Amino acid sequence: MSHQIRIVTESELRGAVALDIAAIDVVESAFRALGEGNVVMPSIMSMELPQANGEVDVKTAYVPGIDGFAVKVSPGFFDNPKLGLPSLNGLMILFSAKTGLVEAVFLDNGFLTDVRTAAAGAVAARWMAPTNVETAGVFGAGVQARLQIEAAHLVRPFSKVLVWARDEDKGEACANDIAATLGIEARYEADPARVVAESQLVITTTPAREPVIKADWLHPGLHITAIGSDQGAKNEIDPAALAKADSYICDSVRQCAALGELRSAKAAGTWTGGNPAELGAVILGKAQARRSAQDITICDLTGTGAQDTAIATHALAAIDRAGAGTVVETSPGESGPST
Repeated sequence: MSHQIRIVTESELRGAVALDIAAIDVVESAFRALGEGNVVMPSIMSMELPQANGEVDVKTAYVPGIDGFAVKVSPGFFDNPKLGLPSLNGLMILFSAKTGLVEAVFLDNGFLTDVRTAAAGAVAARWMAPTNVETAGVFGAGVQARLQIEAAHLVRPFSKVLVWARDEDKGEACANDIAATLGIEARYEADPARVVAESQLVITTTPAREPVIKADWLHPGLHITAIGSDQGAKNEIDPAALAKADSYICDSVRQCAALGELRSAKAAGTWTGGNPAELGAVILGKAQARRSAQDITICDLTGTGAQDTAIATHALAAIDRAGAGTVVETSPGESGPST
């Protein structure tokens, strides 16, 4: 009996999958499922390759109610730009949750990860940022800095953006792109403390290994979403900031304790509050993140396999609607699994 697998390229995915409210809602449903406690999500398989200045992460999750589950492989080889190649690439494989057969292979080079990560930032802003945000700040000047601001603007339509980056030229280019995309004021700001002081919503998107935001900079009415810390050596937020905030929320406590800002705070001895709540619990009403407009809130996003499964399933539906991708006929083997 033959079986069909859809092979989809990055360009086809970009033509079918948008960073929009639908994508944000899909990723929010993944957080909700995590909060309900029935998701099967193993620890991230992470491999550092110092000799190649690279790393590889593998994430997956089975989410009840979703027809498929994704396995994502994300290599990052950071000397690639010297060869004229991108630092990040990768793919997602979507399997049937009923049969285990491969349904689709997305040769997305990290595009779907970019979309789901930006959407996750918007979910955090939707549930934790003040209702009224006039100015948003972003740390970093890469693709994710642009996408995080674009996604956050969908749920908190601010009128001004401040960009901080170590490289002024890249920061100014990022600000110009944001201004052109969203049609709002955006500028580079050389003083990171001023970015925080003038913003009600701040998003950090850097690979920093030393904090780029100090605890002394926190002010009433501020929300921070930290997405850069996803490896054991990374740290964007001053460890003292987590305890200083009125609310600190994780996407996954297990992951944040191993890879995120919680790891740094525990190592520094500044976090003694036990396990923080997770964003899924906030969405379900089991935990409260923001109690007043003056609260200081922080959300730590390390990226979960549940998000990958959600966005991959969303992408397949979009590809089906667009009639895109190449269908390959296969004949699944009849023998049992081998090891």
